[in-house]
Amino acid sequence: MQDTSKQYDAVIKVCKSLFIKKMKDYGSAWRILRLPSLTDQIFIKAQRIRGLQQNDVRKVDEGEISEFIGIINYCIMALIQLDKGVAEQPDLSTIDATALYDEKVAVTKKLMEDKNHDYGEAWRDMRVSSLTDLILQKLLRVKQIENNQGKTLVSEGIEANYQDMINYAVFALIHLKQG
Repeated sequence: MQDTSKQYDAVIKVCKSLFIKKMKDYGSAWRILRLPSLTDQIFIKAQRIRGLQQNDVRKVDEGEISEFIGIINYCIMALIQLDKGVAEQPDLSTIDATALYDEKVAVTKKLMEDKNHDYGEAWRDMRVSSLTDLILQKLLRVKQIENNQGKTLVSEGIEANYQDMINYAVFALIHLKQG
């Protein structure tokens, strides 16, 4: 499991680096996005990954890796939005946004470690295509919860689904790096 922790941190380091660079380019313009808009962005990325996995022809020269990185960063933005609410204008400095990013990653990594302990690193035997499908399933669940105005009867809420999507995307990136 120690390897998983190091591999997880290495993936997040790449994702966080891109997040910081985009913060410097665009500021926190993403703060105006409502949760359904972020969910739709994540859905588009997951659908593109699935298409890349199923189709032989690619018309845009970007692969699965950049899309999984996007899923991770958009999910972290969504977790921040869940806590802070939607802003009318960009309102976070790069330093503040990065601190929130780190906070969300720490909680999500802890969840991964707890589940990884209980499941015995079962994800290592999974295919990247299966992880993609699980991300899409989580997205459909989030969309349904959003359509229900956040109300659930017996299910985990939106936050847990975003965290699971982050962890599945990290696992996929670990697999792709080893592949």
